[in-house]
Amino acid sequence: MSTRPFPVSKPLAENPSPIVPGVRIGHVHLKVANLDRALAFYSGVLGFELMQRFGDQAAFISAGGYHHHIGLNTWESRGGTPPAPGTTGLYHLAIVYPTRADLADALRRVIAAGVPLDGASDHGVSEALYLRDPDQNGVELYWDRPEALWPRKLDGAINMRTDPLNLQNLLAEAKAA
Repeated sequence: MSTRPFPVSKPLAENPSPIVPGVRIGHVHLKVANLDRALAFYSGVLGFELMQRFGDQAAFISAGGYHHHIGLNTWESRGGTPPAPGTTGLYHLAIVYPTRADLADALRRVIAAGVPLDGASDHGVSEALYLRDPDQNGVELYWDRPEALWPRKLDGAINMRTDPLNLQNLLAEAKAA
């Protein structure tokens, strides 16, 4: 791993060439201490499908048969501990659910597994649940409201917020579905 300083790029105002709109995040690959424990959470609790496993070293999981949305590995982290607070690294990975009812089902699964929530927020554009995986990686589970319902400022810019999310109301959606 390089420890060279990273050159500071031009500020955005001086960069007239934004990234192409079709670019997307393909997958996240997490270092975990124990592969079976990580699979118990991501597959057992959240419901991701195991696509391929390489012994106790790595596994690739997905939703809907894609080759992988999440990679899990112990290559540099077997038996390791989470990064200390105050260090850099991944804040959280975000998993998008297609509907509010699907997010409600995810909440039901999390509660049934006894996984504590770190938070639950209504951001106006989305509703989100925040928790930690067994390796203390932050995980956000959310659904996006339709763009036509996103709150906007007078100039048309998105006006996101962080309000408490009513979990009982969300759970009622799971029961209705």
